[in-house]
Formats: sequence, C-alpha cells, structure tokens
Amino acid sequence: MNIRGRNKVTPEFNMSSMTDIVFLLLVFFMIASTLVSANAIDLLLPKSGGKTTQSKSLSVSITKDLDYYVDSEKVAKNKLEAYILTKIGDLEKPSIVLRAEETVELKDFVYVMDIANRNKIKSTLAVRSK
Repeated sequence: MNIRGRNKVTPEFNMSSMTDIVFLLLVFFMIASTLVSANAIDLLLPKSGGKTTQSKSLSVSITKDLDYYVDSEKVAKNKLEAYILTKIGDLEKPSIVLRAEETVELKDFVYVMDIANRNKIKSTLAVRSK
C-alpha cells in the first residue's frame, strides 16, 4: 500500500511577483521625478563646474526677453526691489538665487545683484553643470 501524499511542498521561493512590484515602483518614481520642478520657469542656464547649494532662498529669474520672475511670479523691473523686500520679510539670513539665461547681458545680472548688495542680501548665480 502506498501511503505517501501526492502533493509535495517545494522549498523554492518564486521571486517573479516581487520583481514585478519593484519594476512598477521604479517606473512610478521615474515618472514622478520628472514632474517635480524646482522652478517653473524653463531657462537655459550658463555652464559651470561648481554646484549650487539649496537653502531657504528666493529665486529671481531673468528670461531672454528680459522678463523678471520672483519665484515664478512675473514682476516689472522697476518694482523688483520692493517685491523682493516684501517676499524676504524678516528672514535671518536672506539670500537670492539669480537664474538668468545665457543670452542675458551682464548689466541685467548686475541690476539684480546691486539690489541684493544694497539690502545686504546674499546673492548666488545659478548655473547648469558641465
């Protein structure tokens, strides 16, 4: 008489369902990371070998058409200083990250940096890495 059971339990573990989940998560995070944008204004920044550090700061962007944006809000050039001062408020160490396209002339950079220097605000020029 044969008393052995017909169903045998195998000690192997099937990883196919686990790899499916990992690949789905990978695709999700790849798509989600492209949707996250630090600044909503698309600029072609000049190249540099250094890196810009992220901290609590205000972003001032200058487009090739000489439109000024403060944290994605368009501001007229003559009202830029007042707007920056209201946005910075009472921060202990205020700072501005200046983002300008490659074709913007130096005088427009200097205009924003002069506003920062007059008001004792640290200014940093944002560049894209090489």
